[in-house]
Amino acid sequence: MGTGERPLRADAQRNRDQILAAAARAFSTCGLEATLEGIAKDAGVGIGTLYRHFPTRELLIEAAYRNELAAICDAAPELLETMPPADALRAWMDRYMDYMTRKLGMADALRAVIASGANPYAQSFELLVGAIKPMLDAGAAAGDLRSDVSADDVLISISGVALATGKNRDQADRALNLLMDGLRYRGS
Repeated sequence: MGTGERPLRADAQRNRDQILAAAARAFSTCGLEATLEGIAKDAGVGIGTLYRHFPTRELLIEAAYRNELAAICDAAPELLETMPPADALRAWMDRYMDYMTRKLGMADALRAVIASGANPYAQSFELLVGAIKPMLDAGAAAGDLRSDVSADDVLISISGVALATGKNRDQADRALNLLMDGLRYRGS
């Protein structure tokens, strides 16, 4: 929603949220083969409702991606409020792996958005680093995590694990556990 626009009514917001969730599922599993009609049906709305919220396929893809990004970033403070910092970071890593799996599934759809002239990734790195940094800082303050590791390095490491392991969650979990061990290690 842009500046000056009125907030959506509760039912319209619910429809929009359902459309975005259905779109993320569809584009993650079917890529560009996902149909807007199928997304509308999965969301429990009519195709006209989908088009009122997202007049073009590219706008829907970009919004679904940004919604997924917001969800993963918003999870960080929630986890930090309910868990010790190191546990919060590790739980966030699991959520990030789910996010990356969906994003990898959306790759063709996101390329179509980029081809249309939009940049869905414009602020992704900064937002993700901003989500990780408070967990690292809290972990360092608690004495549970190293204080000499940047959020940038952690994001790049987690992303590398996601890209290298694909959908093999067992291998990803082992690699993320190694990363956590490295975040706890203190050299002499």
